[in-house]
Amino acid sequence: MNLNLLTAHELSESLRSAKITSAHILSDLKDRFDKVEPKVRAYARQPFFKKSSSRNSVDAQLNGIPVSIKDNICSDGDLTECASRILSGFVAPYDATVVKKLKEQGALIFGKTNMDEFAFGSSCENSSFYPTRNPWDLERVPGGSSGGSAAAVAADEAILALGSDTGGSIRQPAALCGVVGLKPTYGRVSRYGLIAFASSLDQIGPMTKDVRDNALLLKVIAGHDKNDATSVDIPVPDYVRSLEKGVRGMRVGIPKEYFVEGMDPEVRQALNDAKAKLESFGVQFGEVSLPHTEYAVAVYYIIATAEASSNLARFDGVQYGFRASHKSVEKEPALISMYKQTRAEGFGQEAKRRIILGTYVLSSGYYDAYYSRALKVRALIKEDFDKVLGEFDLILTPTSPSPAFKIGEKTDDPLSMYLSDIYTISVNLAGLPALSMPCGFTKSGLPIGMQILGKPFAEEDIFRLAFAYEQNTLWHKMKPKL
Repeated sequence: MNLNLLTAHELSESLRSAKITSAHILSDLKDRFDKVEPKVRAYARQPFFKKSSSRNSVDAQLNGIPVSIKDNICSDGDLTECASRILSGFVAPYDATVVKKLKEQGALIFGKTNMDEFAFGSSCENSSFYPTRNPWDLERVPGGSSGGSAAAVAADEAILALGSDTGGSIRQPAALCGVVGLKPTYGRVSRYGLIAFASSLDQIGPMTKDVRDNALLLKVIAGHDKNDATSVDIPVPDYVRSLEKGVRGMRVGIPKEYFVEGMDPEVRQALNDAKAKLESFGVQFGEVSLPHTEYAVAVYYIIATAEASSNLARFDGVQYGFRASHKSVEKEPALISMYKQTRAEGFGQEAKRRIILGTYVLSSGYYDAYYSRALKVRALIKEDFDKVLGEFDLILTPTSPSPAFKIGEKTDDPLSMYLSDIYTISVNLAGLPALSMPCGFTKSGLPIGMQILGKPFAEEDIFRLAFAYEQNTLWHKMKPKL
């Protein structure tokens, strides 16, 4: 059997019993990469095989398991370019905390995955390298911005992968590619070594073939980190052990604002079928309201672009990455000319759009009208969730209003592209954990994802419900025919 088809927990069992070695896994992954990567383009560049530095690998939770990492997560001595020309040639001088944790638990770092430039996008078309394609239909997008990680897992080019989620960038591609993706609670996973998009929204999270692997990977990367001031110092549960605690009696809310006109009818039907399945396990459902949902997209694209504008000011061609070969402009200092030309040539169109939007809403005369007001509405969105989750254990929604769209379909319509994250954005604004998992397929064979939202730091409850559903369905077992 091809080992690349297996999950991490299946491989770990065989590794412990000495039936296989990590070299066998890497060999099968490399063969799979050579076969399908020219079609999918899930990786930012040729994978490398970096060994773990674990000194206690016999007991390590990921001993010998390869993990693929999004191209915005630093790993010592490796190219980390955020799929942007302006960071071309940048070699990270240190490991992100999540990478350090992976290595300590025996993981093998298996290359960097493609992404939308600086995580700006919902389709993985904004990469400076090339667009990644959906393994289920190569004419369609894999979602974004963590589209490379999602596509690699779906195409069995990766065993485990890490992505980052600022407004749905783990969950939306997970839904479109038919894999499991978790955005942890803000502060659950260290952001140290993640190249920032929007610092109050970003979170690193696991992307996997099934729920058990997702729980396993979160257990490894979660925890307090003194290098990240937003990291929360609370114990990390054993997520894998809690999977089988059962779900009878759990109360789950269905927000009426998420089931509205415009949702693809096949997505609606898949969610209704999933709800019925969970009801048969003893889960209790009730309709709830999140009244400020309609403002989420507008609030997000004010706050996120403002923070992006601030964070991307550091990329000027002076300290690292790309520098334009410039000609001095008359009456303009050479340094200013270099800044302008470097940023003009180094950033892609979507990055420029977001920098300009963010600079505008932070500018004098507009800060109070836009940014300050957006922060107030963000607080109201969080209050909506606090109220509902005071009465219910979890919330169930679609992950995306439609299955994967065609490559190029929305590139000329930024607003339409932004609306593809309409069901995921609120979670980041509220700092909550949420998981996307497959819950069906369209008649044309495209995956459909459902999203499970939980209380802060209640990832255990999310995993319990997800695992109960997964164990009684076969969606996660289905493979694309590449």
